[in-house]
Amino acid sequence: MPRARKRPAGVVRPDKKGPEGKRTKTENPGDTSAKVENSSFQETSASKDCGKNLSSYWLMKSEPESRLEKGVDVKFSIEDLKAQPKQTACWDGVRNYQARNFLRAMKLEEEAFFYHSNCREPGIVGLMKIVKEAYPDHTQFEKNNPHYDPSSKEDNPKWSMVDVQFVRMMKRFIPLAELKTHHQAHRATGGPLQNMALFTRQRLSVQPLSREEFDFILSLEEKEPS
Repeated sequence: MPRARKRPAGVVRPDKKGPEGKRTKTENPGDTSAKVENSSFQETSASKDCGKNLSSYWLMKSEPESRLEKGVDVKFSIEDLKAQPKQTACWDGVRNYQARNFLRAMKLEEEAFFYHSNCREPGIVGLMKIVKEAYPDHTQFEKNNPHYDPSSKEDNPKWSMVDVQFVRMMKRFIPLAELKTHHQAHRATGGPLQNMALFTRQRLSVQPLSREEFDFILSLEEKEPS
C-alpha cells in the first residue's frame, strides 16, 4: 500500500486567497496545535446525517504547495494522488478528534471531494473514493514524522486514516470563492449549501456532506462560473 507523504491536517485555518496562503500550525490565534481536541461541532444537516450513519459523502482537504514541517515536505495534491500506484494513498496526518471520527465513519466506496487548501486559489479539484476503511495511522508512531504523537500507544492508537483512490478531475475547478457565494445566497433562501461545514467549521480538514450538498456541487461543473 502506498504511503505518500502528505498533510491533510485535522485542523486548518480558513482558506483565503493570496501569497500568504501557506499555513503553519501556529498561525491561528487560539489554534496552537494540530492536535487540538474540538468536540463542539455545530450541528448542520451534514453532521446530523453523519450522526445517523447516513452521510456517504465527504470533503477532504490537503495542501498542494510545498511546505516543510520538521524537515518533511507536507505537500500532497490531487496530481500526487494520481501519480501513486493504483492512484491510491493513505490519508494520514489527521490530528483533530472530530476529523478523526469522520474518518472512522467512512465506508468503502463512499465518495469525497479532493479540496486544495492553503494555497493561492483554494477549491475543489476532483473526486476520490474510500477504498480502505479506518485503521491506525502509522505516522503517529514515527518519531521523525511531523505527525508523531508520543502519547499514542500501539496497543491503543489515537489516530486513524483511510485509503483513498483517485476517481476523476472535476470538469472544471470549483473555487472557494464560488462556493462561498452560493453559501451566502443559500443562507437567505434555504438552499443546499446553507449549512455547509466548509463555512460553518472551516478548520476541519475532513468534513461530511449531505447528499443535497454533494449533488449541488457536482451540478456546478456544468455551469459557467458565477
